Amino acid sequence: MIGTLIALATGLGLSTAAGLNAFLPLLTIGILARFGLIELAAPFGLLTHPLVLLIVAALAVLDFVGDKVPAVDSALHAVGMIIAPIAGAILALAAQGDVATIHPAVVAIAGVVAAGGTHLARTAVRPVVTTATAGTGNPLLSLAEDGTALLLSVLAIMAPALAIILAVILAVVFFRVFRRAARVWRERQA
Repeated sequence: MIGTLIALATGLGLSTAAGLNAFLPLLTIGILARFGLIELAAPFGLLTHPLVLLIVAALAVLDFVGDKVPAVDSALHAVGMIIAPIAGAILALAAQGDVATIHPAVVAIAGVVAAGGTHLARTAVRPVVTTATAGTGNPLLSLAEDGTALLLSVLAIMAPALAIILAVILAVVFFRVFRRAARVWRERQA
């Protein structure tokens, strides 16, 4: 039972990270599994293949750079509405290993919801930041998202309970920022 909870917390932490940056958690678990530091559930060992790692790394770099450019970030966020939930499901399932007793469909749906919800919140906050800062805040926010995705990925593997706590804190912060920004936007419209 404890192993199942840890695997679920790991999967949900990784999925939440995928909502911020779909490629960093995939790259993180692929590299760690490649060096034998973690074990991925079958058939997700494919993430350790050098060609797959190279492709994911290239996509991570393109996403990292593109998300700092105001016009390109909107396109990446639109595509991310499809990519992030898929990555979330893959990460949640890959983290389950042999100890999980939860049905894979439930785990996949949880991964989709965690990644999709996080990405949706991220996508909702970005235009508000763009408007409030005339686009100058986007690169800083993007850098914070990338750093948080990497931190959350590492925590999900090393300290899954802390990853879940960080994910909850992020949800509260996103909610408060969005609520405050929406209020400011409505006041400017009036």
